[in-house]
Amino acid sequence: MHQLWKIALAGSMALICANSAYAVELGAKDEPIKLAINEWTGQQVTTHIAGKILEAAGYKVEYVTAGYQNMWQAVSEGQLDAALEVWSSNVTEQYKQMNKDGKVEDIGALGLTAREGFAYPPHVAELCPGLPNWEALKKCASIFATAETLPKGRLVDYPGDWGTPGADRIKALGLPFKAIPAGSEGALVAEFKASVERKTPLLAVFWMPHWAVAKYDLKFVELPKGTPECYTDPSYGPNKDVTGDCDFIPTRVFKTVWPGVKQKWPAAYEILKAFTLSTDQQQPLMGAVDVDGKSTETVTDEWVKANASIWKPIVTAAIK
Repeated sequence: MHQLWKIALAGSMALICANSAYAVELGAKDEPIKLAINEWTGQQVTTHIAGKILEAAGYKVEYVTAGYQNMWQAVSEGQLDAALEVWSSNVTEQYKQMNKDGKVEDIGALGLTAREGFAYPPHVAELCPGLPNWEALKKCASIFATAETLPKGRLVDYPGDWGTPGADRIKALGLPFKAIPAGSEGALVAEFKASVERKTPLLAVFWMPHWAVAKYDLKFVELPKGTPECYTDPSYGPNKDVTGDCDFIPTRVFKTVWPGVKQKWPAAYEILKAFTLSTDQQQPLMGAVDVDGKSTETVTDEWVKANASIWKPIVTAAIK
């Protein structure tokens, strides 16, 4: 993904982004803009930073907890006004159709450089020789087995609300694993922590940016290259009878709004379009919440206060 701001160039790049907006009216500033809060820390950090910037511009903001997979009808109807960290790798067909029909608007890349895949701690390579090559998993699946998966290996998948990317891939690739959904983001991280401390086998679907990738030195399995063709044409990938027998397509992380935002809150629309957050900016904030135990509210408030030079030009450029 395009990473619009590096820390060292934050000030100058912010001015570039600010110039992409144009001055408009605030609109219905007495009515709150409802921002979707989803199930993972990074999204919550992103959304609270955006919300605080909107508040600094003179808007009221309401944070609404919403299921990532089933929130799109609410966005299309204006019950939710924006979802600010959407991953292209696991958006629903409902979203795609609503976007095509003009009921949900894509307002551009967030700025994160993202990756998803099958991840494991470094010691697992010693237990399963041949990693990171995916075909090594065919021979050593049994070491990952648990009571609930025997005789197959256990793959910890995303929480159920996020879709079934692990289950889909092991089926397409013919890997002798059973996917078990994690209970939450925190449960996924706890799996890595326990594996590293006890030197036990673990394979899980995970993503970056995430502080746990650096903390546990996580590695990614080298699956067959993910391409659009792999998901539409069975002739691509190692299994000629199915589609999806490959890695995640490089993920685009983007922002969406209810199309009525542009008319109801014109300046907010311009601010959210111009708003970006880089991996370098987001990842330490995730760690401050999940590792240091600070609240999302505190962490994002501190960031906004310390980085006025990044976001104020956007607000200034947007407001008439």
